[in-house]
Amino acid sequence: MSSSSTSVPLAPRVGFVSLGCPKALVDSERILTQLRGEGYDLVNSYQDADLVVVNTCGFIDAAKAESLEAIGEALDENGKVIVTGCMGVDEENIRALHPQVLAVTGPQQYEQVVQAVHQHLPPAVNHNPYIDLLPPQGIKLTPRHYSYLKISEGCNHRCSFCIIPSLRGDLVSRPIGEVLGEAERLVNAGVQELLVVSQDTSAYGVDLKYRTGFHQGRPVKTRMKELCEELGQLGAWVRLHYVYPYPHVNDIIPLMAEGKILPYLDIPFQHAHPDVLKSMKRPAASEKTLERIQGWREICPDITLRSTFIVGFPGETEEHFNYLLDFLDEAQLDRVGCFTYSPVDGASANQLPGALPEEVKEERLARFMEKQAQISAAKQQQKIGKRLEVLIDEVGDDGAAARTQADAPEIDGQLFLLGETGLQPGQRVQVEVTEADEHDLWGRLL
Repeated sequence: MSSSSTSVPLAPRVGFVSLGCPKALVDSERILTQLRGEGYDLVNSYQDADLVVVNTCGFIDAAKAESLEAIGEALDENGKVIVTGCMGVDEENIRALHPQVLAVTGPQQYEQVVQAVHQHLPPAVNHNPYIDLLPPQGIKLTPRHYSYLKISEGCNHRCSFCIIPSLRGDLVSRPIGEVLGEAERLVNAGVQELLVVSQDTSAYGVDLKYRTGFHQGRPVKTRMKELCEELGQLGAWVRLHYVYPYPHVNDIIPLMAEGKILPYLDIPFQHAHPDVLKSMKRPAASEKTLERIQGWREICPDITLRSTFIVGFPGETEEHFNYLLDFLDEAQLDRVGCFTYSPVDGASANQLPGALPEEVKEERLARFMEKQAQISAAKQQQKIGKRLEVLIDEVGDDGAAARTQADAPEIDGQLFLLGETGLQPGQRVQVEVTEADEHDLWGRLL
């Protein structure tokens, strides 16, 4: 549920449930900001709300089940529910299970959501509208000191396991002046870390043919490298997520080495064996991937590489899987997530031969994660004794929790400063690493 805020006395009250990825979180922030600008109060309980909006996720079956459960809970607790988000494209199934929902809209349909709220809960008569997504006026669902910066919507790839294009459409890049303006305002309002997100960050500007935009009267090309150069001048940490491995990704590694953006690359390889990658409709040259990783580390030795993989894909043999384990040994990636293949409705991979039993998928997942745990633990041990800059996330009675430049919020590890209670969230401080396990670090303040 969203945090509470006040506007006009006796204003209509809206509750909000936000599910899914950081890109969906940005959608939620935009909807909430517009609703508050329209004179609605935002409340954090079903009982206090006159109506509830549920922003759903529809990427995999587990996410769909969670979304349907959230809709049901909101209906049970409140009774008046509007559904939006990625699962909104599947209105028939939503209404089959929950026929009493008031309205269903798809992802990115901000105006349609607000119109549905208007229809079922008229806005206050006197309000001061604003729809700019920046603090303190805009709603942020992340802590004050970091923010997701969405640079585009949709995706031009047709990976066989994915239905994102059918949910969110083809690539649509935001104008670079608009992106940089939002980033600048966020940093001016106290944001210390910008997390750049999209479905395909490295494709930024492809749909616009990299046309030149303007920021503060200066021409800037709508392209990832130029975007990173501009963001790197704002003084905040800049972290790149969901970077598809195009060749031009090489162009941003020197920016990391120069300290302009964080030496952190979230790049979804998905697998390593050429046959599986071909079935996935992904780039199928793991040998070149290893060469590129080596090249990146030569340019930027401190680079942190995060990736995600799928095991148990249709047709994946034991040979294919062992090839993937060998790739992990060679690549020595810092942060890795792994999922078993889930047959998402509408994904073309569902028609491929060689579907694997769930027990085989789970057994491979366990072996994969055991291998990566060994790699991660060894790499973490290498950090003991190093001096690092960290960003404070939380401060409690027993100390502070922070993140290094190698750690994205929610998905990576933390660094704990035991006994340090005089710090504030959003501070950037220097520490020395004293202990480590496979996920987290401990340190002392310098």
